Amino acid sequence: MAEILLTGFIFDIVVIAVSFLVLNWASNLVISNAVKVSSITQLGKTAVGFSLIAFSTSLPELTVAIIAAVSGGAAISVGNVFGSNIVNICLIIGLAAILLHIKRVKGKIGFKEFFLNMGRQILPGKSSEASGINIVPSFAKSELNSIYFGIFVASIVPMILIYISGATWAVGLILLFIFVGYMYRLTKVRMPSENGEAPPEEKSKLKRYVLFTVGGALGVVASAYFLVESAVNIATSVGLSQQVIGATIIAVGTSLPELTLDLKAFIKGHPGLAFGDIIGSSFVNITLILGITLFVPALLGSPVVMQMEVFQSLVIFSIVTNMLFWYFLSNGKIGWKEGLIFLFVYALFLATTLGSL
Repeated sequence: MAEILLTGFIFDIVVIAVSFLVLNWASNLVISNAVKVSSITQLGKTAVGFSLIAFSTSLPELTVAIIAAVSGGAAISVGNVFGSNIVNICLIIGLAAILLHIKRVKGKIGFKEFFLNMGRQILPGKSSEASGINIVPSFAKSELNSIYFGIFVASIVPMILIYISGATWAVGLILLFIFVGYMYRLTKVRMPSENGEAPPEEKSKLKRYVLFTVGGALGVVASAYFLVESAVNIATSVGLSQQVIGATIIAVGTSLPELTLDLKAFIKGHPGLAFGDIIGSSFVNITLILGITLFVPALLGSPVVMQMEVFQSLVIFSIVTNMLFWYFLSNGKIGWKEGLIFLFVYALFLATTLGSL
């Protein structure tokens, strides 16, 4: 029996290692091809992240929504939507700001000095560049409008749902219309290319680049799934409860595609792509995913009326997160201090969630 458990444990470790390798390869594939799609279509990196990548990386939430709608577990999907939105902003942007700051400072001072001086000015003569790291890029007006609209929808919809108390299939249908309508509008906006108009031979490869972008995103999602499954097996084998596993590994696991892709995009110097995916995923979650969760059961003849008071704590954290992000974005600055604030909010959210189990 012990040998079987040991074999299973080793197998899960191998799966996790392979999954990380695939995650790294697939995320690089997505970013390189998404940048080419952005250049050829003149949609802009933020728009490509908001639509193409955001939809692809939201497949775990979409899968949960469809299964929940068919099996009658709509509450699981609703909780997953709000939880994923909190993770997308707090954890991803918080980590990105801290990691990029460390990357910048590491070339100036040692790690020991960095951690000793996190709460103070870094070092005389070396602090201005290191402490001035800012992950917010220079957005075009249309790109900024997309991000603000995404934050607005992700904030106002939960507040409305709490106000009306019971969410029905009609609410789901409205959310689906919002998703389709805005995605259609987004495809009509064009931006000047950074390098001028793409040559004809590049335009002829657009379908290939789109296919590689979506295929890479699917690879990210698949490898994230196997990674989470193996992590759950290991956590179960060491005696962690299902509630703790669900609130930690599963919650982060459904956002692992965004976490992997967006951190890589930030590090590679494509913050517009990352911001587009983060807010786009929140928008997709709150419109498409929540819309499917509420509308599909009605199509199957078993409509649901979701009592939103149950999710009041999640909604509050979601709104606080969005408002903080809106404020920082309006100031045009997200550095390591703002990153720490996001990570603190996420830690508070995690502690509150685990404490209620």
